[in-house]
Amino acid sequence: MRSYTIPALTGLATILGAQQAAAPNPRDVVLAGDRFKPLKYDQMTPAQKTMIENLLAGERRGTGGPFNVLLRSPEIGDLAQRLGAGVRFHSSLPSKLNELGIIITARYWTAQFEWNAHKRAALAAGLDSAIVDAIAVGKRPAKMQPDEDAVYSFGTELLRTKQVSDATFQTAVKAVGERGVVDLISVMGYYQLVSMLLNVDRYPLEGGAQPELKPLP
Repeated sequence: MRSYTIPALTGLATILGAQQAAAPNPRDVVLAGDRFKPLKYDQMTPAQKTMIENLLAGERRGTGGPFNVLLRSPEIGDLAQRLGAGVRFHSSLPSKLNELGIIITARYWTAQFEWNAHKRAALAAGLDSAIVDAIAVGKRPAKMQPDEDAVYSFGTELLRTKQVSDATFQTAVKAVGERGVVDLISVMGYYQLVSMLLNVDRYPLEGGAQPELKPLP
C-alpha cells in the first residue's frame, strides 16, 4: 500500500478539490456588451451553449471580456477561448512577464477593459507599479529587471515596427528561451485579437470604472 507524507496529501486534496469544483451555472451568467447585445443562455444556439459551457468549465470560471462578442461566431469563439486559456494559464513565461506582454498589447491598442483587468493581474504577479505607470503613458520604464527589459523591448519593437532586430531577438532568447519567445508572441497575438473585439464592441468597464488610458501621440 502506498504511503503519503502530509504535504503530499495536502497537495493531492487541493488538486482533487479543484477538479471537483463545479463550474458556474451558465444560466446564472450575466454577459456584458455595447454594440453586441448581451446574450442570455436560453437564447443561445446549441453551438453557443457549447462555447459558453466550455468557457465556464475552464480556468477562467467567468465570461468577462470578449466572449459575448465571440459568441456570434461560436466555433471560432470556442477555439479562441481555448487559445486564450493556453497562453494565459499555461505559458512557459513567469506570470509577471506574461502579464507584461499583455499590458504592452493593451496599451498599444488602448484597450481599456483589457488594461484595467491585466494591470491588476500584473501588479499581483509582482510587476513594479512604476513599470505599469510608465507603460500607461507610453514611456519606456526607467528601471526594469533584465528579463523585464528583454520582454518590454521585444514586445514594443514588434508592435511598433512589425519586426525585431537580431539584437532584440537574441536578448529575448537569452532571457526567456526560444519557447518563451514563441509564448510571448502568442500571448501578444491573442490579446491583439481581444483588443480588437473589445474596442469594436466598446465593451464597458466594470462597476462604472473610468478609462485610465489616454490616446497616445
